[in-house]
Amino acid sequence: MSATTGGSHTPALSEEGLLSRFLRATEIDTRMLGMVAALLLIWAGFDLYGFFLKPGDGLLGGQFLTPRNLWTLLVQTSSIAVMATGMVLVIVMRQIDLSVGSVLTTIAVAVGALQVYKLGPMMGVGHPMIWLIAVIGALLLGAAIGALNGALTAYAQIPSFIVTLGGLIAYRGIAFLLASGVTIAPMDNTYVLIGGYGPSGSIGPVWSWVLGLLACAGIVLGILRGRQQRKRFRFPLRPAWAEVTLAAIGSAAVLGITAVVNAYPYAPKVIENFAREHNAVIPPGIENRDGSAICMAGDKVVRCVDGLIYYNGYAIPVLIALAVGLLMTFIATRTRFGRYVYATGGNPEAVELAGINSRKLTVMVFTLMGILVGVSAVVTSARLNAATISLGQSNELYVIAAVVIGGTSLAGGIGTIYGAMLGALLMQSLQSGMSLLNFDSAWQDIVVGAVLCIAVFVDQVYRRRAK
Repeated sequence: MSATTGGSHTPALSEEGLLSRFLRATEIDTRMLGMVAALLLIWAGFDLYGFFLKPGDGLLGGQFLTPRNLWTLLVQTSSIAVMATGMVLVIVMRQIDLSVGSVLTTIAVAVGALQVYKLGPMMGVGHPMIWLIAVIGALLLGAAIGALNGALTAYAQIPSFIVTLGGLIAYRGIAFLLASGVTIAPMDNTYVLIGGYGPSGSIGPVWSWVLGLLACAGIVLGILRGRQQRKRFRFPLRPAWAEVTLAAIGSAAVLGITAVVNAYPYAPKVIENFAREHNAVIPPGIENRDGSAICMAGDKVVRCVDGLIYYNGYAIPVLIALAVGLLMTFIATRTRFGRYVYATGGNPEAVELAGINSRKLTVMVFTLMGILVGVSAVVTSARLNAATISLGQSNELYVIAAVVIGGTSLAGGIGTIYGAMLGALLMQSLQSGMSLLNFDSAWQDIVVGAVLCIAVFVDQVYRRRAK
């Protein structure tokens, strides 16, 4: 085919499809787009499967795509998503951390024991400093364990696979000794809010809408700033319509998620207790056996709180995960530390020749991973209002799976924070959906394992095509 003359488009661009042209103009990552499509397909599949279940199966249809389930799904994803952001840098650097689940258990048990057995009796139950001391203790303990893993890997020259595999076994034993095999509960009343426990564990609809609008403004400002930076350094600019489309899609997604979390109300009993604690007016009624009030509307018995509706909004664990994601994205893409990590994973020999201290970098990456495990330990134990020796069981597998599914290459050098968080949401969606539909636990394990293998296969195919 001969080249055309007098036109502004080459034959290749003229023959380009509408979708390809759109993706090229907006510069959307096709792998992330595929993951979003897979996630929506999974959600729709679970919802339709539940809708067509027989009544005898014990589940009303269409229960997956409800505000209640989606709100719970986001909260359950938070802990894995936080750890996944750190695991991205670990794997990008051609290392691995198999101990995160056991470390989470150890930190949660240690912090729980600190609150229940030490700080509570010494400072008094409900002291305002207990939760702060517990959180700081969790972060410091996580940093210490991560630094130990990094030092053994970098300076003792023990492969990270062996170091963290040993940690997976050892730290679970330490957690058992700390807990003496029993559940440690309850936690401090302020501490449990970090996990979204109870009605005060969410910020409510008003602040959720404020946060959503601020996020939309941030998206628009980010796109405008990016355009200015491209002009400054004389990089090719995206078409104006493409940037408007990106801003519209991002803002619509934020507002849609905000509307969903704001549509999930408290349970009636929780509303009643919350109303009494805040001196809200409850219609007079008689006391039921469980202490709840029963009201009469004519001859009809109704719940006294039917007229009182409180909605959750964004849960605190979700906000923590989003904040960690933004911070880790900044660290990975905007700091010298992040650039060194990606450079080390891409070409370790060149990094050594450039004079970068890769051993120190390894210790720093594992220390950061430990701190993030500490954050997840706080979120998980606070959400359950308890610490048990089974708290972080199999979390290392879900974290690694989320990172790989999110596009991080096991060969190192490639990976994104937002991809890992999206992978965590996908993994939790599979687990939650199968649990909601009463899938046998054996089938749940089979599906998760199969998805992980498929993700690695897709990564290998993508890397071969990229060469």
